[in-house]
Amino acid sequence: MKRLLDCSASDFRKMEGRQLKQAIQASEGRVIVAEVIGEFAPLYPAITNAELAAAFGADLLLLNWFDVFRPVVNGLDVNEPDHMVERLKQLTGRPVGVNLEPVDPNAKQLEALASLPKGRMATAESLQQAKRLGVDFICLTGNPKTGVTNDEIVKAIETARAVLGEDALIIAGKMHAAGVADEAGSGIVSEEVVVRFIRAGADIVLMPAPGTVPGVTLDKTEKLVRVAHEHGALVMLTIGQVRKERMSIRFAKSRLRAKWPERICTISATLAIMASPFQRTLWHIPSLFAANAIRTFAWQDRP
Repeated sequence: MKRLLDCSASDFRKMEGRQLKQAIQASEGRVIVAEVIGEFAPLYPAITNAELAAAFGADLLLLNWFDVFRPVVNGLDVNEPDHMVERLKQLTGRPVGVNLEPVDPNAKQLEALASLPKGRMATAESLQQAKRLGVDFICLTGNPKTGVTNDEIVKAIETARAVLGEDALIIAGKMHAAGVADEAGSGIVSEEVVVRFIRAGADIVLMPAPGTVPGVTLDKTEKLVRVAHEHGALVMLTIGQVRKERMSIRFAKSRLRAKWPERICTISATLAIMASPFQRTLWHIPSLFAANAIRTFAWQDRP
């Protein structure tokens, strides 16, 4: 098995989810995942944001706000819904995944919640459709104001594993409260939740990066990451809430933490970096700034 950084498009075409996980782990913390939103106008005309992110160094591409029953990717030269994911793979040479959201109708609301189309919700039907579209991995998480809870994520992991099979790559977790009152700040994730996700079938546990959410400290996150690693999972740490003027400072601090001995390094939200001295952790950042973030911080870690 090659490390992901050595893989070409032809290698990715042959990979199942478990092989992709192994390739990520073998890369020792230098894999970048960029989250992109196809419904938004491309940053550059006649080219998709996915292609732009790949050009700036993203190794994996994650589609957010993507309705699997009514797929839209602005800037793509293909209009047939069933061919969009495959065309993105051809244009970028990268594995492509999709976010699906396990909405809890009984969630204790922190704010007014948005209503999602069925193609963005994590159900057996939408997971089956995502499989038909040819996505390489699934991320079970929640955008702001969606009412996604950890309990529903556990159920969605079990459903995804049943629908997609044992070889599928499943990422699961929350990067912020997602509009849920009793799962905010330090309550977003716990050691118990991490173990529940993994036992349900998650390959990668998603959680906030230190300092991105109140109460999420470096020491707390390190403990959670160790728990995940002890149970055989990787981790994707996320930067899901960031203001533009603070981005450079946040990233700089995050990169310093990444080099801290015996500490973690990971991102999430629209850019994700599989990073960590543990060699099994991941980063994720808001899509609007993904290209600039990749350009600024990724290259220093390349071989």
